[in-house]
Amino acid sequence: MQSSVFKHIRWAQTPFPFSSNHHHHHPRTPSLTLLLFPQIITLVNGRNKGRVLRKQSYSCGQFGISSSASRSIGAMPISSIATVSGGGDAIGALRNFKLNESTFLASLMPKKEIGADRFIEAHPEYDGRGVIIAIFGINSGMDPAAAGLQVTTDGKPKVLDVIDCTGSGDIDTSKVVKADADGCIRGASGQLQNELLWLSILPGKTLLESGMWVKERKKTWDEKNQEEIAKAVKHLCEFDQKHPKSEDVNLKRIREDLQNKVDILRKQADNYDDKGPVIDAVVWYDGELWRAALDTQNLEDNPECGKLADFVPLTNYRIERKFGVFSTVDACTAVLNIYDEGNILSIVTDSSPHGTHVSGIATAFHREEPLLNGIAPGAQIISCKIGDSRLGSMETGTGLTRALIAAVEHKCDLINMSYGEPALLPDYGRFVDLVNEVVDKHRITFISSAGNSGPALSTVGAPGGTSTNIIGVGAYVSPAMAAGAHSVVEAPAEGLEYTWSSRGPTVDGDLGVSVSAPGGAVAPVPTWTLQNRMLMNGTSMASPSACGGAALLISAMKAEGITVSPYTVRQALENTSLYVGECLADKLTTGQGLMQVDRAYEYVCQSRDIPIFQYNIKVNQSGKSTPISRGIYLREAVACQQSSEWAVQVEPKFHEGASNLEELVPFEECIELYSTDKTVVKPPEYILLTHNGRSFNLVVDPSKLSVGLHYFEVYGVDCKAPWRGPVFRIPITITKPMIVENRPPQASFLRMSFLPGHIERRFIEVPLGASWAEATVRVSEFDTTRRFFLDTLQICPLRRPIKWESVATFSSPGAKTFSFRVVSGQTMELAVAQFWSSGLGSRDTTIVDFEISFHGIDVTKEEIILDGSDAPVRIDTETLLASEKLSPVALLNKLRVPYRPVDSKLITLTGTRDKLPSGKQTLALTLTYKFKLEDGAEVKPQVPLLNNRIYDTKFESQFFMISDANKRVYSVGDVYPAASKLPKGDYTLQLYLRHDNVQYLEKLKQLVLFIEKTLEDKDVIRLNFFSEPDGPIMGNGSYKSSELVPGYAYISKEEGSNILGSPPQKTSSLRLLSGQEAGKSGQKSPVSYPISYVVPPNKVDEDKQKGSSASSTKSVSERLEEEVRDAKIKILGSLKQDTEEERSEWKKLSDALKTEYPQHTPLLSKILEGLRSRSKIDDKIKHSQEVIATADEVISSVDKDELAKFFSYKPDPEDEEAEKMKKKMETTRDQLAEALYSKGLALSEIESLKQNGDKTETVAVAVAEGTIDEWTDVRKEASEESGSKQDSFEDTFKELQKWVDVKSSKFGTLYVLREKRRGRLGTALKVLNDMIQEDGDPPKKKLFEMKLSLLEEIGWTHLTAYEKQWMHVRFPSSLPLF
Repeated sequence: MQSSVFKHIRWAQTPFPFSSNHHHHHPRTPSLTLLLFPQIITLVNGRNKGRVLRKQSYSCGQFGISSSASRSIGAMPISSIATVSGGGDAIGALRNFKLNESTFLASLMPKKEIGADRFIEAHPEYDGRGVIIAIFGINSGMDPAAAGLQVTTDGKPKVLDVIDCTGSGDIDTSKVVKADADGCIRGASGQLQNELLWLSILPGKTLLESGMWVKERKKTWDEKNQEEIAKAVKHLCEFDQKHPKSEDVNLKRIREDLQNKVDILRKQADNYDDKGPVIDAVVWYDGELWRAALDTQNLEDNPECGKLADFVPLTNYRIERKFGVFSTVDACTAVLNIYDEGNILSIVTDSSPHGTHVSGIATAFHREEPLLNGIAPGAQIISCKIGDSRLGSMETGTGLTRALIAAVEHKCDLINMSYGEPALLPDYGRFVDLVNEVVDKHRITFISSAGNSGPALSTVGAPGGTSTNIIGVGAYVSPAMAAGAHSVVEAPAEGLEYTWSSRGPTVDGDLGVSVSAPGGAVAPVPTWTLQNRMLMNGTSMASPSACGGAALLISAMKAEGITVSPYTVRQALENTSLYVGECLADKLTTGQGLMQVDRAYEYVCQSRDIPIFQYNIKVNQSGKSTPISRGIYLREAVACQQSSEWAVQVEPKFHEGASNLEELVPFEECIELYSTDKTVVKPPEYILLTHNGRSFNLVVDPSKLSVGLHYFEVYGVDCKAPWRGPVFRIPITITKPMIVENRPPQASFLRMSFLPGHIERRFIEVPLGASWAEATVRVSEFDTTRRFFLDTLQICPLRRPIKWESVATFSSPGAKTFSFRVVSGQTMELAVAQFWSSGLGSRDTTIVDFEISFHGIDVTKEEIILDGSDAPVRIDTETLLASEKLSPVALLNKLRVPYRPVDSKLITLTGTRDKLPSGKQTLALTLTYKFKLEDGAEVKPQVPLLNNRIYDTKFESQFFMISDANKRVYSVGDVYPAASKLPKGDYTLQLYLRHDNVQYLEKLKQLVLFIEKTLEDKDVIRLNFFSEPDGPIMGNGSYKSSELVPGYAYISKEEGSNILGSPPQKTSSLRLLSGQEAGKSGQKSPVSYPISYVVPPNKVDEDKQKGSSASSTKSVSERLEEEVRDAKIKILGSLKQDTEEERSEWKKLSDALKTEYPQHTPLLSKILEGLRSRSKIDDKIKHSQEVIATADEVISSVDKDELAKFFSYKPDPEDEEAEKMKKKMETTRDQLAEALYSKGLALSEIESLKQNGDKTETVAVAVAEGTIDEWTDVRKEASEESGSKQDSFEDTFKELQKWVDVKSSKFGTLYVLREKRRGRLGTALKVLNDMIQEDGDPPKKKLFEMKLSLLEEIGWTHLTAYEKQWMHVRFPSSLPLF
């Protein structure tokens, strides 16, 4: 029988039938609301979350707008480009369309906008054939079973490889397991009917995050639980009817047991938490290939499905191109890849539609419905998953590097990456270095999304919008797309850029956006969505549209024997794009324009004899060697007041391996330089360029420009071939700010008119002394609901752009107020945009008034540090703009402790997936840190050297994992660590770092890591403010509030505040409490300042000091004898008992010490402890008898009467001798209790071994069947038959009950065993659950094993299965791989 789990093993090229009749919403995409076309898909979670400031998947941006209400599409401003023919009617075709069934379907996968339809119609053989695209996908990777992704137009397999580059699907299969005599091996879920070798288990939740199976499993579990609750309630009701208001103690306990069962079942229903199924994975070598199989019975309702024996084995996808489906419930496709000679199994799953959607836009092929084809249906792809499932789809350095390695290994022609984030430095970092090698040496064209952070300028993300060798793509929406895919009421008259599409320039002046392409499509999605395709929009969609267009171009170049180069492709795309916009400054939005494949093809044909190179531009201000930039960006007021001279270095760059004699030496071009406005930008007229490049100066004079945005270009044209268009461009962006001179500082922008897609930009120099702004936006004169994007952005050196953003929706005329932080003295852009689809169909122009006022309270210190002494810290405050009321509040709410590694391990990663394109092998450094939490807390690891940078860092990769003593992983993270809640206990943090340079990693072997702990509310420390320096000691001069004039205040820790104990061991004693201070009263101020408090050494315990210094009444000989005795006992406790010889030595020493020190309770307790610590025991009954005998010796050595007498009265806490005696007696009591507890456990063990068929089992059966009278009779019968056998256990239990709480986590096991022996399994389970809940340490496996035993005896199979699943989570056999 074939497994129904993987029964759908298919060849990847099997066509997937097209269907548009699935109308299922699926829960696996929490960031999207997925609506089938023709409805509009919207991004949930609001603008801030969807457009991600820190980390951004450039898929699924919101709808979209552009930079003006009405716009036109025209030719490039270089007349010579008009000589390239083709696409002459493109402008009219985009503007003048009529929606019918055919044009509607075409609008779902837009191709007309970039001329792809015209190109394929003219050249049907150049549809991407012969081209391989690497799709760098986020969490999802892609689904090879999705519609249209099986074969190319010429019958070749569409998907050549599917790879998880992050390692999030890696499973350790290094453990070798041999089959038993029956040819079976045992896995985590039971016997597996195969004679196989490498075995591992894995929790499936990381593979099937939020899948359909979660709902199905919960539903099935709830049904079974309700059945058991009904049975339990029925038994309780029957008992109450049989024994109404009984006062019999035994009957009361029986009823309590029945009630406990009902309560447990109900509570379990409330606490249900599915940690995912457990999947057995087996890997073996069949003589030719490594193969793998999965046992996924836990995913199926039918126990006959998903068995390992029925599984069709898979090998690496690239070899046989086979995949499977996990189960009929989840419909989730899986690919298996095996690495490192069978030691690592990588399970690649699709848990987001993003990657599949991107792949479909670029290359989908639907034979039955060509209008829904992707841009290049003849192209092939490899899927490289760069988003780590463990991090919620965050890309990692490991994933990015391995993806580049795979692209080179597969000889890809193109890379598409629809992902990115803001960066500290443009065109910088380890990833950029590797991209440069891939582009320059291996000639791969790299295309990426520009970002979804518009409409403000300088919002392009890394790497797509900030890297020289990557083509950054903006998102365009045409009227046909708006009417068809988005189903708007009325399409816009002209095409425009989506509102959220990121804008240039980069902070170093580069244009940022290279070209634009359609930013929305209805494209294939994974099968688990239960539909074939859906609408998404974002620059994530624009990038594969452009990539597909480039694939058509490369396909033609290959077919016609034209040398393929990313330099040629880029220049062809940029110099033949359709200009979109009304003015030159719109290039910052759209790049060079809307790319046109057909025109680009004619361009490359005409350029086939042109040398292959690209010009690199470096710009710096004359007289200054730094900074080096790629353009000129004058943003601040001081730079816009006078002329400046700039040195420009233009250098041709050839591919690696270019011939010195044939290419470099002969190279020479005469370049004529043009300026778009010579009154502002003045370059020389001509330069002669050779291989070594040439520098020249140009002068920029912005002094006469008006306030606002101005964009200019200096571009070079080949004098001998002007048809080539600009061979290089130098962008010059000037944002001349208005100066706010009135006081208090305010600015008003009144009666601004808006239509859908219109953007108004204002540039303001933030007044000196301002630290925050308050803004009010008023909207009027409109009918239907209006939606506006509000952005402010400032640029400061060596910082990511400082951006505030909000989305304001108005259903009727009204006003809204906002406040946000600003940086004093820096230019701030204010961008107000009416969303591109908001108000379509309405004829009303919306009027917006925007008013902004600046406020400021400045302090003398950027960070306030209290050094731990009693002296307060002086804080000088001032306001330069207007009177402000100051009412400061300061809290210390975080504890920051530094740690050094306790271990480091440096290895070479030998696998091919970690061998860089240069041939170097990647190295990995694992640093191990230890820390302890005395109480549960929220903690966040921080590595200041590495955190918060992924693209703009020279380090390749970092990843950390926090685990407890049971190897259970509680938290993982990378460059952006997040806080996680950890229970009390000891923890290990492993930090995994990768690079190919061993010297870099060697320097990090003692890397300092901080654990930041968030304090609970009760531990938060409020700081006091004083107007006098002696205020903290004298208690006077408390500072409350005042109208602020320049002055000062003192801040100090509140006297008596708890600073959370002593410093942890093995760390520096320097610990920091940190928090924030806010300065403005009334409403919450957006401005705060960090405060740190250096925790001083703890106060000396005076009582302890007095006790230790007190003179001893014992003689020297007595004290010496005690020291020797205690040393011997300590040595006894340190001896190992792993081997027979070691146990023999231990026995000799223990007997000798007992002879020497008879009746010495600490010695006897240590011997008992040694007996109980033994792990390998052959004769368990004999061992238990030894434990009982030794426990009796401990018990007899204690004077219980004296002990009871002592605890019957309360000693005087001021009496030192009484306190000493109290501690001694408490120790003796604990030793007595431990002995009684050990004896009880040993008695229970012997009884269990000897009476395995005892009638207590019948008790459980009777209760399960609900025969209450029989239950009572059986219980009595069991009690009577046990007779004297129970006396010893009962006597021991009752004696223990005198001294301790037998329900506590330390001794509760004996109480559980007692209730179990009496047949009260419900009560036993309740006590056990309470023990587990109260135990602050990491979970103890023996308690959960006991819980499983009780559940099995009761007969709750659904809870038994549930707890078995959790056992693999709580107690994994090993840590997961990095």
